[in-house]
Amino acid sequence: MRAFRLLSPGEARLDDIPAPSPGPGQVRLAVSAAGVCHSDLHVIDEGAGAAWELPFTLGHEICGVVEETGTEIEVGTQVVVHAPLGCGVCRRCRAGATNYCDRRRELPAAGIGLGVDGGMAESIVVDARAVVPAPGLDPCLAATLTDAGLTSYHALKSLRGAETGALIVVIGVGGLGHLALQIARELFDARVVAVDTRPDALALAERLGAVAVARDGKEALAAVRRLSEGWGADAVLDFAGVPATTAFGPELLRTAGELVLVGSGGGSIEVTKAANLPQGMRISLPFWGSRPELEEVIALAARGSLRVETTTAPLGEATQALERLHRGAVVGRSVLIP
Repeated sequence: MRAFRLLSPGEARLDDIPAPSPGPGQVRLAVSAAGVCHSDLHVIDEGAGAAWELPFTLGHEICGVVEETGTEIEVGTQVVVHAPLGCGVCRRCRAGATNYCDRRRELPAAGIGLGVDGGMAESIVVDARAVVPAPGLDPCLAATLTDAGLTSYHALKSLRGAETGALIVVIGVGGLGHLALQIARELFDARVVAVDTRPDALALAERLGAVAVARDGKEALAAVRRLSEGWGADAVLDFAGVPATTAFGPELLRTAGELVLVGSGGGSIEVTKAANLPQGMRISLPFWGSRPELEEVIALAARGSLRVETTTAPLGEATQALERLHRGAVVGRSVLIP
């Protein structure tokens, strides 16, 4: 079968490999859609993949149809994959929160497609415990929910101070950000200020119900002050995490506001009591989400509460899809179709 694989640091390409066969407790999926994520760029181009055994197939956002199984899951069932790996025995893993496995630093990989074979392929074998039924959903939407949707949902569900009508800033209206905007409105009936440098991303945010949009920190601060009567935002979710956004993100918060740093763009924040940070400010660094949370995201989508802006390409154009993502030319999420 064809698979898009990381062969060595900086070198990823389409390759022909044997089709996998499921073992006990596993299922084989015919992949219907595989999302393309900025994490894939970090793994390929920034050396993150060098920490894991190579080669492996990329792709951690996966929707597929069960085509072979030795479990109770029926052949023909459309499912998505909960891709974070865990030890399987710690308390968090037993609760489905493999994303926060107590032994995560000891694991040989971060997740399916992140150190072990993933879904940018014609088929994949996964542990049956990792699949979540997603009947009737568009496969492109379903695939993106497994990271872009799940990570956004987990980040928002983890907020401690958000209440109905909260003012929430979403920095970066990309694959995750445009779903976070919708989820914030669903969970909190939030008023969302969207920040992005790209006019088409801001236009998408307005279509999705943002109450204000901003191109930079100065515009964002003006919008937040206007909408909060000068107090500041209840929460800021930074999906870019670049130096520019981590510099102005804390300035947007009210006293005891929450900064959620999701993006890994190289930005940093100096945390000290003497710094000019809001009193009582909380900072979180969420990673992915749990399997029960993925089930909740799928249920949201099944009710028609989430839409995803996708750009699709055949698996054979994976390299070009990654290049477009690297240039910032993708609005929403890029999805490969085997």
